[in-house]
Amino acid sequence: MSLRPVRAEDAFDAAAVAGWLGVDGTPQVRQFAGGASNLTYLLRWPERDLILRRPPAGRKAAGAHDMGREYRIQAALAPVFRHVPEMVAYCADESVIGSPFYLMRRVAGHIPRRELGLDLPPGQVRQLCTRALDLLADLHAVDPAAAGLSDLGRGAGYVSRQVDGWSGRYRAARTRNVGSFEKVMAWLRDNQPADRGACLIHNDFRFDNLVFDPADPTRPVALLDWEMATVGDPLMDLGGALAYWVQADDGPLMRAFRRQPTHTPGMLTRREVVDYYCARSGIGLTDRQWAFYEVFGLFRLAVIVQQIYYRYHHRQTRNPAFRHFWVASLMLEARCRRIIGRVARGREPG
Repeated sequence: MSLRPVRAEDAFDAAAVAGWLGVDGTPQVRQFAGGASNLTYLLRWPERDLILRRPPAGRKAAGAHDMGREYRIQAALAPVFRHVPEMVAYCADESVIGSPFYLMRRVAGHIPRRELGLDLPPGQVRQLCTRALDLLADLHAVDPAAAGLSDLGRGAGYVSRQVDGWSGRYRAARTRNVGSFEKVMAWLRDNQPADRGACLIHNDFRFDNLVFDPADPTRPVALLDWEMATVGDPLMDLGGALAYWVQADDGPLMRAFRRQPTHTPGMLTRREVVDYYCARSGIGLTDRQWAFYEVFGLFRLAVIVQQIYYRYHHRQTRNPAFRHFWVASLMLEARCRRIIGRVARGREPG
C-alpha cells in the first residue's frame, strides 16, 4: 500500500497523539493511499513505527466506523487467530484529534493494490490466491466463543437482517443520478436462504487488506481492517469478497473499476474461488444457491460505493477519487439484474 502526504481534510494533530500516548517527540505522519472508509496513517518516530486508524469526516451510517469495536475484535482474536496486527492503544476521547482512534504495530510485508506489485509466475500467483482463501476458511473455523466474541452476533436471522439493513442504507444514501435497486432488493428479500451457520466473518476480505510475507510473497501474514467483522454466515463473507473480483475476461467498464489484482495470470476465476472455498470448507452449493450470495455481495458493494459517493455529492469530502463512484453503482445494479435474469431463465448464474 502506497504512502502519500496527508490530505488537508484528513489531517490531525500528531503532537497531541504523542502527548496522549506519553511518547516524546512529534512523529512524522504519512497517509496510506487507497481505501474509502476509515483513514489509515503511518506514524514514524526514530525508534518505532505505529499505524493510526480513525473515521472519515462527514455523514456516517449508524454503527459504522466504530474504532473501539475494531480495536477490541483484533485484540480478542490475537490468541486464537495469529493473522491480526498487535494492538497498542485505543483512544475514545475525541478532544485529542477530533475523533476516536486506535494505534497498532505495523506489520512488515507486501500489500497488493490494483496491481499485484510482485513479479511472480502464474503458478505462484495461484498459490498466493489459494493461500489467501485458506486464510479466509481458517478465520471461519475460529470459534467466536473461544475468542470471547460471541456477543458480536445477534443470533439466527443474519441473512435476513443483512438484506433489510443494506436495503435501508441504500435508500438513505441514494442520489438522483443512480438507480433505485428496488427490483434487486425485492429479489434478495424473496430468495434469501436460511443462515448456513454462524462464525467469525471479516466482511471486507480483499487483497488490499492482506499483508504478505517479505520472505515468501505467496504467504499471507496479516489480515487488516476489521471494521465490519461480525458473527454471521460464511457464504455472505465469500459473496462480499467476490464482489471485488474482476477477471481478465470481464467487460471494459468492470475492468475500469477494478481495484484488486484478480486479473493477474494465475488467479482463480470467480467460479474457481467458490469451488475451492466450498471444497476447503466442506460446503455443498449449487449454482442457483450461489446466485443469492453473488447478487447480495454485488448489492452490498453498491451500497458501500453509494455511501461514499453520497459524502462526495454533498461536499462532505472533496477527494476526487470518489467523483465517479455513481457510475460504479449503476454498473453493479446492471450486474445484479443480469444474474437475476439468468436465474429466472434457468441458466447458470456465474
